[in-house]
Amino acid sequence: MVLPMKSDYPNERAQYTDRELIQRLLGLSWKYRGRALLVILTQLTVLGLTLAGLALMGLGVDIIRYRGDLAELHLPFGLQLPPWTFLEALVAVSAAILCVALLRGALTYINTVITARLVQNIVINLRSRVYDKLQRLSFRFFDANESGSIINRVTTDVQRVRMFVDGVIVQIVLLLLTLTVNLVYMMGIHGWLTLVCLGTTPLLWLMTVTYSRHVRPRMLMVRRKFDELIMTLSENVQGVHVVKGFNREQNETAKFRAQNREIRDFQGSIFLWTAGFTASAAMLTQINIVLLVGYGGYLVMRDSLALGSGLLVFYGLLHQFSNQVATVATIANSAQMSLTGAERFFGILDTPVEIRSRPESQRLTNSRGAVTFENVTFGYTPDAPVLSDINLHIEPGQCVAVLGPTGSGKSTLLSLIPRFYDPTAGRVLIDGMDARAIHLDDLRRQIGLVFQESF
Repeated sequence: MVLPMKSDYPNERAQYTDRELIQRLLGLSWKYRGRALLVILTQLTVLGLTLAGLALMGLGVDIIRYRGDLAELHLPFGLQLPPWTFLEALVAVSAAILCVALLRGALTYINTVITARLVQNIVINLRSRVYDKLQRLSFRFFDANESGSIINRVTTDVQRVRMFVDGVIVQIVLLLLTLTVNLVYMMGIHGWLTLVCLGTTPLLWLMTVTYSRHVRPRMLMVRRKFDELIMTLSENVQGVHVVKGFNREQNETAKFRAQNREIRDFQGSIFLWTAGFTASAAMLTQINIVLLVGYGGYLVMRDSLALGSGLLVFYGLLHQFSNQVATVATIANSAQMSLTGAERFFGILDTPVEIRSRPESQRLTNSRGAVTFENVTFGYTPDAPVLSDINLHIEPGQCVAVLGPTGSGKSTLLSLIPRFYDPTAGRVLIDGMDARAIHLDDLRRQIGLVFQESF
């Protein structure tokens, strides 16, 4: 028995709006809220330790500067040091910096492990769901979709959907909390200095949005081109005998090389935009530093701002703030890639299972083998029937050969018996029962198939 070749079926993938996709992705993310919250909490703890280390380093600088009189230290939020000697204060701050660094390193390791487990759990669950659905879909779905596209949905698109949890939701929450903490800390050091140094932030935000708007379509095009590349590779591996038999090696190599060049060209344009954005963001950061050194240095000279716990710590906070604003582009790109993958991912999950057992299906434990085609009509598309009004009865034990030229419908006819497809009109009877009324597992368990190609 030979299975039908791929036909020109329309792709039955559903179309979704961005709002629908985001709602479904949020619902999917909610299932992993426990681990995601744990990742956020450990990240925030690492952030707190980073700020603590920065503050301690600034305090150490001030202790060295005011070694003659520690009471002159200007600490943020009105804090005061205990009545220590210079040496006691220096040792205490050094020991605190060491403890914070060790604790931060341990928590960073724990956070990396927790994040990796979250990612892998999501990937395994999503990939298993897609694979399970593929096992139950009818041949019509596989006729409508190339194998390379299906493989990419199980691998690449699942990774994109996963990215929405750890690369979008988690990162957005961390971004908002980090910016808030940094801003509050900076305002606590000096309000006017904060406003002066963050004056270029709207420009950085505008650059980020512009970068995302121009890079996003190029990234989507790269993904489509990469899908085509995978499809070409898959087809060549499956059809290697044809390639070699017709001496097409050089032609196929040239085709593959041309596809690679297309991907390289689109990637090149992305690299140019990324390089320009990175350089511009770095320039704005340097402008902020110039403002900090100018105005902050003036405040230090007037003794309105401490050198270490003021100017030095402010520099570290400003650097972190700029880096966090720049991550908006990465989050936006991750979101767009997640939406692209989600459409294909949910397209598989939402594809109806055409061939299934009915709730009232009958069990078939021991078939006699009588097969009847009763006014059977079938077509892969409604307007192009392959079989028309077929009537055929085969007795148990009878040997029947179906002959005909290529494309006459032999394989299609035999595919109706195990319900690889259902007739458009008429019915197929097994031992006098409609095949659609028999439990699908029992029906196929009673039928032996010998395919043209071994698997």
